[in-house]
Amino acid sequence: MKAVLPGIARGLLEPHLPAEIEPVWFTTPAEANAMISDATIAWVDMQPTALVADAIRAAGSQLRWVSTIYAGLDAFPLDLLRERGVTLTNGAGINAIAVAEYAMLAVLAAAKRFDTVLRAADRQDWLRDAPGKIELDGTRALIIGYGTIGRLIGQRLTAFGVGVTGVTRSGRDNTLTPDGWFAQLGSFDWVILAAPSTGMTRALIGTAELAAMKPSAWLINIARGDMIDDDALLAELHGGGIGGAFLDPTNPEPLPVSHPLWTAPNCMISMHMSGRSQTTMFQRGATLFLENARAFVAGRPMNNVADVDAGY
Repeated sequence: MKAVLPGIARGLLEPHLPAEIEPVWFTTPAEANAMISDATIAWVDMQPTALVADAIRAAGSQLRWVSTIYAGLDAFPLDLLRERGVTLTNGAGINAIAVAEYAMLAVLAAAKRFDTVLRAADRQDWLRDAPGKIELDGTRALIIGYGTIGRLIGQRLTAFGVGVTGVTRSGRDNTLTPDGWFAQLGSFDWVILAAPSTGMTRALIGTAELAAMKPSAWLINIARGDMIDDDALLAELHGGGIGGAFLDPTNPEPLPVSHPLWTAPNCMISMHMSGRSQTTMFQRGATLFLENARAFVAGRPMNNVADVDAGY
């Protein structure tokens, strides 16, 4: 069976592939689009992710399994995969530690206003007082999306003495359900978005949600940019309605030079670096792919099979 695989991962994959798999290696989008036409397996991750969708649309009827190291699937043609009965496995958990550490960085930077400290250092201006004086111990965090990444964030915050409440679809493990967190928004100091991007999470945080937050609370997004209504957020930041926002993803990406979020007060933007703040993502992705390849050939269940109906 033919598998279209990234040339960059050839050294990690080729010596360990099951004999039943015939690999072809792409290095350009054009190569991926041509090779996938008669492939059974495809790992065609590219940036921007729109290129992945283009490649999948070029696939023929033989395609049975698509693998990706991305956790978010919002750029994938899920309707097409569902229609053709193609299994999709994602990279949930591959960069979970790095993203969780970035969320912790966001909370600490906001609590101590380290952005202000760095800007003062750039000006060689010796500050006489600390611009941020929040101690994490005793504060409360709401983590919307308490999956692999959310739980890792919760563990790290707990170690700092933060009271953590998670949100899940099912309400498992004493978490709140999607219809239960809004009423409690005003009791949290940190509202952290870590949920997958789906139709149900777009503009999840808008005017009503921001108005319900504490005036001192910070909104931290390490999920997807489309979860926040930017116009509503800008209004709150300029009006002082919340403490501030730390945005790893934005909508769109890259954020245009003239976009008002760049200059909004009390807003930090980290250019979607969280998942890339490590050096092991491709190695972990290759290990996961090989485990799943052996399972696929043997007809066993694979790991990280995505729910294309739910979108993650």
